[in-house]
Amino acid sequence: WVDPVRPNFRPQFPDRLPAPFRFVSIAKARPVLVSSRVSARTLRHRRLVPTEKAVGVDNTYRKKWNREEFLERAREREKQEEEERFSHKAKAPPIQRKPLKHRDYEVDLSSRLGKTQVVTPIAPLSQQAGYYCAVCECVVKDSANYLDHINGKKHQRALGMSMRVERASLQQVQERFEILKKRKATSSFTEQDLDERILKQQNEEEERRRQRREKKKEKKFSVFGSFPIEPVSL
Repeated sequence: WVDPVRPNFRPQFPDRLPAPFRFVSIAKARPVLVSSRVSARTLRHRRLVPTEKAVGVDNTYRKKWNREEFLERAREREKQEEEERFSHKAKAPPIQRKPLKHRDYEVDLSSRLGKTQVVTPIAPLSQQAGYYCAVCECVVKDSANYLDHINGKKHQRALGMSMRVERASLQQVQERFEILKKRKATSSFTEQDLDERILKQQNEEEERRRQRREKKKEKKFSVFGSFPIEPVSL
């Protein structure tokens, strides 16, 4: 066959054609040699190559709302919210804790002072080093932090008390003054009591010194026998 555009062109076999060229058959089944890189758009406009249907959204019209549908949705949402509101359980009333009260016991901070204790890692908390709080089940390492803990909000809540102090009435204040007066009268302290206490302390100190001297003598006798070596003065 002869190309009407290029009469002198003699194409090779299709499997030997270069990559940018391909055969496209037209309506009259006449082969035309075209370039796939350049003329694909041209052939599409000429309807030589069938085009696929375009996919997209047509948003060129004015949107219309279905009022009945959205009114029904609003009614369903209101009904659901009302059901959820009634289905929720009623909130529990707030816990009413007792007001803060003073301790009726003495805090022990110095009973184990200066003592040695063997502690193992598998020992219970009550037997470990430090100050153990049985209410909160915790161990505090020093006395200052222990006092802060037992005076803190967490410990008082565990005891069932709040941090608020009850306002005292006039009668309670008068009763408190009477108790303090009685306590002061029973524990009256005079200058004579002070002298007796100082004398007693001196006697106890002298007794301890005498016991230490006797222990040193016994130790010397046990080392040198019944005849201790007398010091020689030069």
